[in-house]
Amino acid sequence: MHGFDSAGIIRRLALVVRIALAAILLAAAVAKARRPSVSASGLATYGIPEPLRAPATLGVVILEAALAIGVAAGADAEAYAAAALLAFFAAVIAVALARGQRGAPCGCFGADSRVGTTALVRNVVLAAAFATVPSLPSGAPSSDGWLVVALVAAFACIAALTVAVLALAREVGILRLRLGPESALDVAGEGPALGSQVELAPQAPPTGLTLAIFSSQGCRLCRALEPVVAAFRRDPLVNVTEFDEVDDAAVWRELGIPGSPYAVALDASGRVRAKGTFNSYGQLEGILASAERSMHAHA
Repeated sequence: MHGFDSAGIIRRLALVVRIALAAILLAAAVAKARRPSVSASGLATYGIPEPLRAPATLGVVILEAALAIGVAAGADAEAYAAAALLAFFAAVIAVALARGQRGAPCGCFGADSRVGTTALVRNVVLAAAFATVPSLPSGAPSSDGWLVVALVAAFACIAALTVAVLALAREVGILRLRLGPESALDVAGEGPALGSQVELAPQAPPTGLTLAIFSSQGCRLCRALEPVVAAFRRDPLVNVTEFDEVDDAAVWRELGIPGSPYAVALDASGRVRAKGTFNSYGQLEGILASAERSMHAHA
């Protein structure tokens, strides 16, 4: 039976701490590099002239990345240098706080970092942690040690990917809000006239809309868009009703539907508020958005 190797466990934990600190320093460099122009603008807080901000930001990014690699590789000199760099950052932030610049951009972790007590304490703690790294037990880890390091790195990567995916989803949502809904194809003279009265059962909820979907059995696009239509059925303020080209041919002729897939949005009184041919979720959403704007405009 093997004895309890406490020294080996301590060395592994020391290696994990070293790599974790290096990862934090590398994350700071990556955060600055993601939006260099915005990160550079944060240096205005410290009175750095504009022509020097971009080169200074690039220099800090390169320095932090180089120190992170050195610390992860086990170099004590890089650990002391990282501690000195973070102590310098803490001193600069302390001066900014003394000047009443709380809340100004600090550029520590990219565009969203702000001058404040949290940033000051973070830099002081990290500086102290890097300063103690050379005092930690060293030595090449065994295969089990490398396994621990690999697991920690894997979980760190998973966490980073999760943050990246959430950030990407947020950016896509903001972009979609800025772009607005897609426009459906509405050709003049096709379909019922806007503002005309149409009776389709069942009617919309008192404060909602009726979305009449015109589809055909032989229309492959209509079949592909069935999940899109189903999504709108779940909206309590929208009454979705479908009309088949064969089974509801009389309705098609009466409204002059040009083809499928086609949608007509009506208010609670049966008045046509928007219409058009659609081939995506965004275009169908655009028809509803146009109908809502029309209702508000004539309220």
